[in-house]
Amino acid sequence: MPKQAVLSPLAPAPVGPYSQAVKVGPLLFVSGQIALDATGSKVQGGAARETEKALENLKAVVEAAGATMEQVVKTTVYMTDLTDFKYMNQVYERFFSGVSPARSTVEVSKLPREAKIEIEAIAVIS
Repeated sequence: MPKQAVLSPLAPAPVGPYSQAVKVGPLLFVSGQIALDATGSKVQGGAARETEKALENLKAVVEAAGATMEQVVKTTVYMTDLTDFKYMNQVYERFFSGVSPARSTVEVSKLPREAKIEIEAIAVIS
């Protein structure tokens, strides 16, 4: 099956040699999204605001592939401080209706651009 790159102008351009997402057959693999606006500037405001912007970016990429957030089946959330888990969770639940995706949440020492949160996803496109 051929790979197809997915690009949304509503999400920040990749900051390295990778695609915002790659579609292979019915599967969509979305690269980790952080709290950057479409111009590449970091959004300020703490873990809740960073989660919101990262998920807005993720949603833009998912929709550019012709899918919806309801088709996301797995996410991985990387956080630099798990004490912010409840703030991330409060925002995260607003982006998914119906059956929530499977999820892993991992604390890491550092993320690109001094981000507090990074979120990647896998979706199945019907």
